[in-house]
Amino acid sequence: MDAFVWDQNFITGVEGMDDQHHALVDLFNELSQTFYSTERNREEILGGTFARLVAYTEYHFRDEESLMLGVGIDPRHIALHKAQHTQFVEQIKAIWQVRETLPNAAESIVGFLTSWLGLHILGTDQSLARQIVAIAAGATPAQAWDSEAHFAASNSTQALLKVIVRLYHALAQQNAVLIAANQDLEQRVAERTETLARTNDVLRDANQQLAVYSRTDGLLRIANRAYFEERLAQACAGAFRREHPVGVLMIDVDHFKQFNDRHGRPQGDMCLQAVARAVEQSMVRSTDIVARYGGEELAVILPDTDAAGAAVVAARVVEQVAALALPHGDSPTAPQVTVSVGVAAQVPLSRDGGAALVQEADAALYEAKATGRNRWVLAPH
Repeated sequence: MDAFVWDQNFITGVEGMDDQHHALVDLFNELSQTFYSTERNREEILGGTFARLVAYTEYHFRDEESLMLGVGIDPRHIALHKAQHTQFVEQIKAIWQVRETLPNAAESIVGFLTSWLGLHILGTDQSLARQIVAIAAGATPAQAWDSEAHFAASNSTQALLKVIVRLYHALAQQNAVLIAANQDLEQRVAERTETLARTNDVLRDANQQLAVYSRTDGLLRIANRAYFEERLAQACAGAFRREHPVGVLMIDVDHFKQFNDRHGRPQGDMCLQAVARAVEQSMVRSTDIVARYGGEELAVILPDTDAAGAAVVAARVVEQVAALALPHGDSPTAPQVTVSVGVAAQVPLSRDGGAALVQEADAALYEAKATGRNRWVLAPH
């Protein structure tokens, strides 16, 4: 299994940089896989892979620094960026030199590399990419740099990045302590124990926060689709065993594209956040799950709820959203933001009955939109 999975979230759009990042990911994964290899010459392969990793990293850093100077990036960013480059090379070389004395050396090194790469791409290099775009659009380097402070304060994905930063620094601190302890073991045993205890507390907290963020939508701060599907599978399996009904609501913001076109994407984000809060407030039980299913579509799981009960909740959702009175100047349905809701509820026909429930609720949602929107429709039994 790869230690670091490349996906579209790591694309910066800067020519050449993304290819280099992908090559780094491949080298990190190759090193991780070699750690767990059973080949006789594993140590020899490890040494060669690590040497290639360091050489390519240093090449990538030189290329980035040349790019920053060529574009004319603000000196404050360049200084910060170069300091991170130097720190990483020094740290990874120091860790590698004493890896044979480290407990769980493979996990320590792979964890450090993975958290650093997340910080490097998601944090520093995405910031560089935004500044390059801003300068190309006419901003001064200082204006582009200053705009990053506003971006960090307003972008909800920064919450996840902060956790990665904490995790990286915790691992860096742990490795630094272990290296120092190796050099002067007798004098540092007590200090190492205390420091490791504190670091483990930080790591535990960071891992708990990462677990929360992995199942939370960054913009709406409700469950994401992956967590919705996981919880729906659990709810259906339990309901099938107990022969209890499960309700599902599929909710779509009416004419949301027109809202975005009229009011702009920032207002669109705020609209979705307000709708999500209204839907959450329509729930009366802590066991009900509200999730972002995709785009402007939300979904709700109502455990132990029959069709009549699910219909009551759906009606409450439609009323609560309309009561927000969010102006929608381009809606042919109403002068304010409204939602359409599809409702399905039944005892699952199998342990894997979640997909059928979603399909029925989705068909009911389609009917609600086709018959005028700003309403709910219950799927037929």
